Amino acid sequence: MTIRGPLLLIGCGKMGGVMLRGWLERGMRGIDVMVVEPNAAALADVVSRGVRVLDDGAKLPADFQPTVVLVAIKPQMTEAALPAYRRFVRPETVFLSIAAGRTIAYFERHFGTAAAIVRSMPNTPAAVGRGITVACPNANVTPEQRQLCDALLAAVGEVAWIGEEGLIDAVTAVSGGGPAYVFLLIECLAEAGAAAGLPADLATRLARATVSGAGELAHQSAEPAAVLRQNVTSPAGTTLEALKILMASDGLQPLLTRAIAAATRRSRELAG
Repeated sequence: MTIRGPLLLIGCGKMGGVMLRGWLERGMRGIDVMVVEPNAAALADVVSRGVRVLDDGAKLPADFQPTVVLVAIKPQMTEAALPAYRRFVRPETVFLSIAAGRTIAYFERHFGTAAAIVRSMPNTPAAVGRGITVACPNANVTPEQRQLCDALLAAVGEVAWIGEEGLIDAVTAVSGGGPAYVFLLIECLAEAGAAAGLPADLATRLARATVSGAGELAHQSAEPAAVLRQNVTSPAGTTLEALKILMASDGLQPLLTRAIAAATRRSRELAG
């Protein structure tokens, strides 16, 4: 992976660190990346590969002109941190944000309406290269900048683009929070197995392996999820009896619909 000009990564915690290491694994040169991260001690492995790390954005060289500024700090830190980077606003620089809840309008208040800004929402499976990120550009982002942001985000999984920023709230509810719902499914499946008489450790092992295995099957298969479900369901069999409960009018679907609606509402509230 190569880019024209340097990349500035603001914040290198869990998600920022995962992305940085993904870029390096894909061939990006360490010398093309500048990182602002107070906890530099945690980045010894990337420093050894040529990445330059500073503990304060004020220490960036006066002549430094990044092609991409990736904002990967916690949302509550943006208000104090962003003013230091307004000097990088120019047509050749795109600001790519993974800060949850911070809208394009929010960044335009800090950087001005001439800034090229991409708002994105990744999720935690990015840690194993299996994330999915949804991104939305403002009108100043060029096709080349969009392509560059797509390549950077693709280092940790799939990428999808939307033109309507308001959809980010539903994206946050579905894929942003989705891993937590899947982990809860593992917990509940294990607990139900234990209630049916299985030893707790075996029930947990079965639940984890079943959910992760089914997820991988869905990932590799071209079949819709409904077809995969039907393939497991024998007529008059045990799975069908369970599905009669899960697919009832008060079953899993209406429960998830209410949950996603609640999360979407909260995302809108937090975005202000």
